[in-house]
Formats: sequence, structure tokens, C-alpha cells
Amino acid sequence: VQLQASGGGLVQPGGSLRLSCAASGTISRINAMSWYRQAPGKQRELVARINSSGSTNYADSVKGRLTISRDNAKNTLYLQMDSLKPEDTAVYYCHAVIAEFIVFKDYWGQGTLVTVSS
Repeated sequence: VQLQASGGGLVQPGGSLRLSCAASGTISRINAMSWYRQAPGKQRELVARINSSGSTNYADSVKGRLTISRDNAKNTLYLQMDSLKPEDTAVYYCHAVIAEFIVFKDYWGQGTLVTVSS
């Protein structure tokens, strides 16, 4: 199983980006999917999580600006990022709890860099 993240880039403050994370390989079921981020010199932090039924939770710092969603038919996770701020600059990582057959395991994507700067 692999997670492939994409969609990062350079954007001006107030702008938007959409991150994607596609899961591939032998997959029988995906439970929770999440986006984390790590800014330079800081610890990795949870940005948003969505469970298999679609319930979501967000870090307080991103509520109302970032929206997590998933397409279960495509095994793909998204993060719509609006009203971006310089403090959103970080490497964004996707995470998912996936069962190839019966046992669930944790998987991480490779990270995609988001830079918010004028």
C-alpha cells in the first residue's frame, strides 16, 4: 500500500490550494484519513481528520479555512485550503489507517510542500 500526496506549491496570502492523497495497492478497507503538517523547526501537528463515515475534526487554527474530504470510490483524500496565511507554510503529510486484508496498519504519504508568501 502506498499514499501519494500532491498539490502543494507557492501561493500568496489569501489564496487557495487543493491537496490530494491517493491510496494504491491491495486495499480492503480504509478507516480514518488525516492531514498533518510540519513547519520548519516545529513538531508535526494534526490539521484535520475524516473517518470512514465522513465525520470530521479540525485543528482550531484551520477551522473555517481548510476543508477535508474523501472519495471512497477512488481511495483518495483531499484538503481544500482557502484564505491561506503565511503561518500555514509547512510540509503537509497524509496519513491513513488501511487494511490490505484483515489487519489495519498506519501509512504515511511522502509530504507535499505548501508555501504561503507574497
